Amino acid sequence: MAWLARPFVKGELMAKPTTDDSISRKIEGLVHEEQHLYKKSRLADHDQVRLEDIKVELDQCWDLLRQQDARREFGQDPNEAKVRPASVVERYKQ
Repeated sequence: MAWLARPFVKGELMAKPTTDDSISRKIEGLVHEEQHLYKKSRLADHDQVRLEDIKVELDQCWDLLRQQDARREFGQDPNEAKVRPASVVERYKQ
């Protein structure tokens, strides 16, 4: 599960297999990083870019969890869920 240790590259898909726990850990790490950046009194340009990337990564993670839940509910293999591109999941209403 190498994808957990690094941020997504735009358009990149996560390596398989993914579990709810691994996705949840990824979400926790991203939220922690996001909070750390928001605590800064002034954000550098690269921090602003990273915050935007974090938001997209969080959208992708939440979307993947929802896909896996839906697949389970309908008797399908949750491991068949795929990370959708940023252009699809960006700014989903939570």
